Amino acid sequence: MDNKKYKEVLLKIAKNLLDNDVKEIKFYYSQQIGYNHLEKIESPIELIQTLEQRMLLGFDNNEAFVEILKIIGRNDLINYFSEVSILPESSTSFSVNKDSLNSSDIRPNVKKDISEICTALKSCYLTNYGKINEVQPPLKSPANVDLMHKFVDLCIVDTVNTEIDAVYSVERKKFLEKQMLYTTIPYSEIFMKERSLILISGIAGIGKTWLLRKCLLDWSNNRIWKNVKLVFYLECRRLNQYQSISNINELLNVFYKDIINDFNISNHPALFIIDGLDEFNYLNELINPSLSCNYPIVNALKEVQKYKYVLAGRVYAIDQYQSISTEHSDKLTIQIMGFNENGINNYIENNVSEEKKDVVKATFKESAIAKSMSSVPFYLSSMCKIISDSKNVNKNSFLTMTDMYANIFLFFLQKHIFKNNELIYQIMENDSNKKYILNICKIAYQLFVENKVIFSKEDIQTFIIDFDENNDNFFGFIERIETNLGYYYQFAHLTIMEFCASVYAYNCLSSEEILADKRLKSCLSMICGLTNKNQNSLLKFLVNLITSKQSSKESLCLFSILDHLLKLIRQSKNENDPYKYKLETYYVNLFIECFYESQSSFTDEIKLIVDKREWWRILIDDGKTSYKTSCENYFVNHYIKSGRKLSKLCVKKNILSDEEKNLIIQCSTNVREIGFWRPIKFEGCKPKDKIERLWISNYFITKKDFEENFLPWINLCEELFLFLYDDIDFIEEICEWICCSNVKVFGIGYRGKYFKNLDELKNFITRKK
Repeated sequence: MDNKKYKEVLLKIAKNLLDNDVKEIKFYYSQQIGYNHLEKIESPIELIQTLEQRMLLGFDNNEAFVEILKIIGRNDLINYFSEVSILPESSTSFSVNKDSLNSSDIRPNVKKDISEICTALKSCYLTNYGKINEVQPPLKSPANVDLMHKFVDLCIVDTVNTEIDAVYSVERKKFLEKQMLYTTIPYSEIFMKERSLILISGIAGIGKTWLLRKCLLDWSNNRIWKNVKLVFYLECRRLNQYQSISNINELLNVFYKDIINDFNISNHPALFIIDGLDEFNYLNELINPSLSCNYPIVNALKEVQKYKYVLAGRVYAIDQYQSISTEHSDKLTIQIMGFNENGINNYIENNVSEEKKDVVKATFKESAIAKSMSSVPFYLSSMCKIISDSKNVNKNSFLTMTDMYANIFLFFLQKHIFKNNELIYQIMENDSNKKYILNICKIAYQLFVENKVIFSKEDIQTFIIDFDENNDNFFGFIERIETNLGYYYQFAHLTIMEFCASVYAYNCLSSEEILADKRLKSCLSMICGLTNKNQNSLLKFLVNLITSKQSSKESLCLFSILDHLLKLIRQSKNENDPYKYKLETYYVNLFIECFYESQSSFTDEIKLIVDKREWWRILIDDGKTSYKTSCENYFVNHYIKSGRKLSKLCVKKNILSDEEKNLIIQCSTNVREIGFWRPIKFEGCKPKDKIERLWISNYFITKKDFEENFLPWINLCEELFLFLYDDIDFIEEICEWICCSNVKVFGIGYRGKYFKNLDELKNFITRKK
């Protein structure tokens, strides 16, 4: 017997034992070794050392250990014994009494063929995923959604150039921007063809899991992937619990042990569907091969890359993963955008009472943020429920993003946590309820700044000491998920977590602390939103959770954030540097959003920090979201009312919404420079004040449209720069209009020439005739 080799084999087994395996092995040895002694053993290596010593001393034999490995479903570990020709013998025989075991614990080692496994997998998916729970408040009464039919209302879009640099709010903003640009892709076009890799991204709660389980159902019904014999569905949140597994066969024997029974998939066409990449604890190790990694599960997930696979996760995680998936020539990257318009309308028809349907639709029409976010199933179901349950819906309930989150948060609190039919103001009169909210927000804040989406009880206990005594009180906002290895926790929805983090920061941190923590940058607009002094808003109940001089804190917090952003804008001013320009634009947009969320005005304090000579530009293009337009309308209105003049308005859009037309009208009342770069129709949108400089560049436009839409602006400008379409047939009329106007300086581009003198232009026109 080669004892050294035998020790190496036992060490390999120890390294691959899971915590649950250790518990089961200890159970079967409890009569022979004794409970008290086994209780002291915690790690796999301690257990194997104990068993090895007993075997060598002759108290047990190797065959008994092998039999137990079979019973607990770890036949893969038995294979290691093939590396030693002679197994250690013992004088005492110990055998497991199978009669004393529950029949469900005994797993006969019967090999299945691939057709049996394929049939069993399809039966499993059809049984478990025919319907999916749709989270609706209250969380403990989810609605069953028929996945086969409901899915058709989701939008799937191409996403080639995803740019994400943060986890939370940036992802939401990019989602809103993409809503303006996407072209949907038919489901059949994506999944009928077998690809080596499909990457699916989307913000939290948008429908990624719906899509993946729809794929499982369609494969089970032989509608897609007809040449693929095996499809395995794995959730990253569960993979985190099995960090010691090092290869794909072992992984499948954990999650599908009753179906595959130690079947080796290596030589068979298989496809893996992996859900929740952003929830994988070892994402950095997975996407950075150069990093040293002590977790075998990363190697198991890398092994999946040898097969065809579909990978889904939040946008930032999929964006990071793309860096290691460059070798797939037929890779497809798509993004889920939630419900389309038909899906939203169908949801309202099927889930809202008749007398409330018009109110819901009117609310979405009046609120840009509510309308945009209604495509997300989580927000849509929450807002419909809130409006349906309210006797009188305040039209400002969903005016700002912060208002929307506050309504959803307090609705959860009222309907799911306390469930006593008290009104919000009555709930918030109780100091213990305030303390409860502050504790929830504290948990959210601590985990948010650490970027922990999934967390343990120990994580919570570091800042909520009595969590064990009151843990049931936290459930609703926080979900507890039970696994073989115990419980883990997560917030019911990540956007609720972000809002709670903002509430905690506002109530408990100074302005200096908020601005010093870069991880709170995505929360700045909501923190400013909490300074909203509108007494008809529910926000007022979330800004006095601790005793302090709230009125002074409101103005100081808003002032400090806006002042900080203005300094960043000035520091990044450099139009010749693309990076600096992009950075400046980012901070300008954030400033405007913060000001809008606060619903403030240009107070004396704000007037002091906003220089009258500031370079404020407004751009209207195809990528502008309706929420961003609402923010700019609000800002421009107050900016101009304060006696300040906008620097520039630039319009690069053919068809304008009512909000955009209103924005142009507001800007035109006091702006230095305007640029029109599309052949647009204003339909009654006329200038009201003198313009220093006007730029017009149009494609083909009729004389009537030019006269109605552009001439009123030309008549009010001092400098005109006009770039004309080559084939227009009213150039002479344009010359006459300019002669009759107040234009002092002009330049006209026409048919490859540039003219600064009307006589030159007229001579050129005459020669062309």
